[in-house]
Amino acid sequence: MSLYPLKFTPLYKYRIWGGEKLKTVLHKDYQEESIGESWEISDVKGDKTVVSAGVLEGKTLEELTQEFKADIVGENVYKLFGTEFPLLIKFIDAKTPLSIQVHPSNEIAKERHDSFGKNEMWYVMEAEKDAELIVGFNQKVDKASYVEALDSGKILDVLNNDTVSKGDTYYIPTGRIHAIGSGVLLAEIQQTSDITYRIYDYERVDATTGKTRELHTDLAVDVIDYSVQDSYKTDYKVLENETNTLVHSPYFKTNILSINGTIEKDYSSLDSFVIYICVEGELELQWQGIDYHLVKGETLFLPASINRIDLKSENAVVLEVYY
Repeated sequence: MSLYPLKFTPLYKYRIWGGEKLKTVLHKDYQEESIGESWEISDVKGDKTVVSAGVLEGKTLEELTQEFKADIVGENVYKLFGTEFPLLIKFIDAKTPLSIQVHPSNEIAKERHDSFGKNEMWYVMEAEKDAELIVGFNQKVDKASYVEALDSGKILDVLNNDTVSKGDTYYIPTGRIHAIGSGVLLAEIQQTSDITYRIYDYERVDATTGKTRELHTDLAVDVIDYSVQDSYKTDYKVLENETNTLVHSPYFKTNILSINGTIEKDYSSLDSFVIYICVEGELELQWQGIDYHLVKGETLFLPASINRIDLKSENAVVLEVYY
């Protein structure tokens, strides 16, 4: 049995802050209300996505890696992670703000939760007028002044707010306080982890439980990076029909491609899987004479054994992700 470009069936997640844009903008197929996240490619325990079509339909990434090993993820990825896939790909729709939160490092997450840490990045696909993200601090703080601001109800005063628009990109390393604001639709690329420390949640009551959500203030205080940056947004340039660097980190690498015509991709020297995330327009991916159609809000997984593929479009913007 040979590998081929794979699409996975998304998992839809209720969130107290979720809206309708995953359905109305990205045309996701679900009936529930307040769906805030579409997990596109996931190997999280209990939340594993499965192949949606072809002879491998119904298979999880773990099952595929058990069967195909390095042919699907790459020699280095297989050596490092075995059958544990290292990345989680999501679309997120925030109708109202997410909680203020932070993620632990690999070391702390392993010690406390037997999990990976959660380094992640955001690519803003749509943003309503004056929509914001919270990323980092806006002034110098230390642990004591942070706790004082939190205890006095003034935590929002020391956090950095950025007004955002389509295309804005942020890398969120572990330890950096962050939150997605209302009116933002984005793609998120992260390590395979569901460990989040919630710091502040606007005293909201979840309609499904009638209770406020749990906070993790004591766990968070020792993992927060209290440094201040001049800017938290990622600067990048996009040259049409070229592979442009977006975010390259030790945990994943993401490029951005604006396609008008045909791009021939050669991955023969890349020892990794590749994930395409269509964030604008639509495109055709051609491999061995077969066309794979991809529209805004869809993802496609390219096994490491596939070395050459053509991308064709007149209007697509695509994120290219690999390890």
